[in-house]
Amino acid sequence: MTKEACAVSHPLIVARGLVKRFGDFTAVDGIDFTVEQGEAFGFLGPNGAGKSSTMRMIGATSSRTEGDLLVLGHDPDRAGPDVRARLGVVPQDDNLDLELSVSDNLYVYGRYFGISRRELKPRVAELLEFARLAERAGDRVDDLSGGMKRRLTIARSLVNKPELLLLDEPTTGLDPQARHLLWDRLYSLKHDGVTLVLTTHYMEEAEQLCDRLVVMDKGHIIANGSPLELIATYVSREVVELRFPAGQAPEMAAKVDGLAQWVEVLADRLLLYTDDGDATAEEVAASGLSPASTLVRRAGLEDVFMSLTGRGLTD
Repeated sequence: MTKEACAVSHPLIVARGLVKRFGDFTAVDGIDFTVEQGEAFGFLGPNGAGKSSTMRMIGATSSRTEGDLLVLGHDPDRAGPDVRARLGVVPQDDNLDLELSVSDNLYVYGRYFGISRRELKPRVAELLEFARLAERAGDRVDDLSGGMKRRLTIARSLVNKPELLLLDEPTTGLDPQARHLLWDRLYSLKHDGVTLVLTTHYMEEAEQLCDRLVVMDKGHIIANGSPLELIATYVSREVVELRFPAGQAPEMAAKVDGLAQWVEVLADRLLLYTDDGDATAEEVAASGLSPASTLVRRAGLEDVFMSLTGRGLTD
């Protein structure tokens, strides 16, 4: 799907003043966002930020408390079955049938949508190829690795050819190799025009996959834009990380005063935000400061969150 086609199409999701409360606790506090057709849209934030609660409202499995929400042109609280029939959902925890074979997990799920066996046969074969699980089609799910189970869960979510794919923390708990393989599968879906909505607390995942994203904290949206826009708006181009023995970083902060645009002080390190990391690192060395290690890196979304909240995404 071309960008021109996306620009003239109607948004697949529109939320205005969206609120979700559980008793006296407000999990989602009056957020606004839209998701356009064909894009990859992300909710970035730490655990407890309200990401999963928002996804459940979009997926028509949890009713909203206040505000307006349209998903695929429908109010999910009033037309839940119609909305769910057009969605693909990858939950945070795999809920595969461990006693069934890999292929039977797809067949059984497809039958829930009323898809005929004749139609399912080639579709299941195609999805197993997509997930790189064709050689494991007859194996029990219980024998698969964590990364394989996650790919199977994504393949299952595509059985009904959804218009919108919701992924809640799709790579949590996976090792780096499995995570990158899963990103490759998701990127191919995005390339084919599938609209993706995902939650994550991995900054690299958001940067790799998302065209646009919102940063959430304590139920609020605190920033939105493309990854590059957010980095350019809220942080410098580079970061110099100075590591010290635990507890010593705060007392070292005064010694780097004036060497960077601003400094974040953590228990074990100082983060110096600057547009020229190498030059700043040289100034640190010339000042006589001797950190345990010095790292110059590109600024990322973790730094955006740090600058907005004063803490990291995993805190």
